[in-house]
Amino acid sequence: MYASFFGLNEKPFSITPDPRYLFLSERHAEALAHLVYGVNEAGGFIQLTGEVGTGKTTVVRSLLAQAPKHAEIALILNPRMTPAEFLQAICEELALAVAPGSERSLKDLVDLLSRHLLKAHAEGKRIVLVVDEAQNLSVEVLEQVRLLTNLETETQKLLQIILIGQPELRELLGRVELRQLAQRITGRYHLDPLSDDEAAAYVRHRLRVAGATREIFSNGALREVQRLSGGVPRLINIISDRALLGAFTEDRHLVSASVVRRAASEVFGKHIQPRWIPWVAGSAVAALAVVSAVLILPQLLKTRAPAPVAAIVTPPAPAPAPPPPPDLDRLLGQYAGETDPDNAFNKLFALWGQRYVAGRVDPCSQAQQANLECLTQRGSLAQLRLFNRPAILNVIDSSGKAHQLVLVGLDEEKARVDLGGGQREVGIGDLSRAWFGDYVLLWQPGVGGSQPIGLGARSARVRWLRDSLRRVNGLPVDAPGNDRFDTELAAQVEDFQRKHRLVVDGIAGVQTQVALDAATNESSTPLLSADRGS
Repeated sequence: MYASFFGLNEKPFSITPDPRYLFLSERHAEALAHLVYGVNEAGGFIQLTGEVGTGKTTVVRSLLAQAPKHAEIALILNPRMTPAEFLQAICEELALAVAPGSERSLKDLVDLLSRHLLKAHAEGKRIVLVVDEAQNLSVEVLEQVRLLTNLETETQKLLQIILIGQPELRELLGRVELRQLAQRITGRYHLDPLSDDEAAAYVRHRLRVAGATREIFSNGALREVQRLSGGVPRLINIISDRALLGAFTEDRHLVSASVVRRAASEVFGKHIQPRWIPWVAGSAVAALAVVSAVLILPQLLKTRAPAPVAAIVTPPAPAPAPPPPPDLDRLLGQYAGETDPDNAFNKLFALWGQRYVAGRVDPCSQAQQANLECLTQRGSLAQLRLFNRPAILNVIDSSGKAHQLVLVGLDEEKARVDLGGGQREVGIGDLSRAWFGDYVLLWQPGVGGSQPIGLGARSARVRWLRDSLRRVNGLPVDAPGNDRFDTELAAQVEDFQRKHRLVVDGIAGVQTQVALDAATNESSTPLLSADRGS
């Protein structure tokens, strides 16, 4: 909406990770160096922690982009699993075929991993396990992780493990029952928020990548962005995006500090004062005390018995009126009884024409029985627009209570959610204030499942990929498809990824497949926006 007004080619502050917008502060560069060291050196654990939104995912993506050719990395993004499921996920990441009947056997899975690790060691390769959101690991899974480090030769460990998580990870690893694991951590690094100078450089960097040729934020505005975001990159993005929209609506080509404060007020749902207000209030109180002393002290000295002196009372400044509760907050309060996980999955399954049974097996296992898959991620509205599928959003109301909300429609200004037996419209601003990026959606993988498809693969899944790309590009697919993933197909995948702002690696991973599935929508399955599914 506002991009052309500011002379930009695109919106610069999407919270979806985009390698073109990579900005490594000094702390981020140090953190990345620690992880690269962990990939190249043998033994033990590397631990990286940081508050929500400080850029841990950015560092992980940078690591994957810079990983040496001899390193094979297994990335686990959602570690809420049983020990058997965790081991199976590692095998899937390493493209190891698990024999039928061995999926639940810890011994069989460990033996399979052990054979692969020994083979990789003999070939001079390094196997690295990266676990994101590691604060969600159960004690049982962490114990299994520790046991994996026992896989070793006489001279070195066969598996390097990198744990990435929020500060709660440090508390978790400090527990007595996990002391054996904690003793094996060879490197710890905590990612701090951006400083004043780094935050300003971060905002300017993203604006330049988006096509800015002049300053768009004043120096005062940049200082306010850092103050109100606390230097957290994700909050910087959200506040800066709202500030650009606010300046656009006011026909201002330079974002001022006051515009940033109004944007932050919308984001946080409370009135934001300028930073100098507390100083002025304190100075006024001090000045009043001095004046009172000058006027009253001589009168006190004239009398032996001082008479009571009426205190000088300054009427308090009227408090700013609280903003009216957002529409979404009112809806969440009105329909709180239907925003629990079971109700949300029941609605989501119904959109796909499937029946959800609460309490029987977990929702994603039920989805697999219906030939669907869950995609559980932390992202942005831009990412949801790309995947174009109804999703369950984890939102927080103004009282701090969590709700699971089914998003069924999305455009530039409004979102539609399923509440009270129908679709309710809420503003994008309301939704952005309550939602911090966690979501789960259902999608229908192509033939053969959703495992990544890369160069050299040969299967019916490759034919599905080639045919889907031809449909997206408006080309006929009548001729028998080539079932080999060659360099030409890799270039087509990269082109699709580039156009849709995915990581450009030429590999059709899950995100690429979900975006491609939505773009073709061969089975007329539910979409957030019908005009995006063609």
